[in-house]
Amino acid sequence: MVYTNLNNGVRMPLQGYGVFQITDLDQCEQAVVDALHTGYRLIDTAATYGNEAAVGRAIKRSGVARSDLFISSKVWIQDAGYQRTMDSFNKTLANLQTDYLDLYLIHMPYGD
Repeated sequence: MVYTNLNNGVRMPLQGYGVFQITDLDQCEQAVVDALHTGYRLIDTAATYGNEAAVGRAIKRSGVARSDLFISSKVWIQDAGYQRTMDSFNKTLANLQTDYLDLYLIHMPYGD
């Protein structure tokens, strides 16, 4: 796996596995387990995908240490604003069964 160092010193894989449009939660969970066993270390999801909990279960099932992973998710536009974003972030952490994210993005620009 090839990595880059971000400006804040965080090491990020240059290739990742995304779960956009995997609506079957069992299939999503298995796909992420398979991706992690194949060597992927960056997993990308989003609140609006509706599969964060399946991704969280897959991470636990995989046996890969959390510290070896780079997990990215996104806040949806309806959760814009400080408190709603924080609430969405905390729900994402609970869904993913982790206490931190490596990258948290705004899913789309406001007013787009």
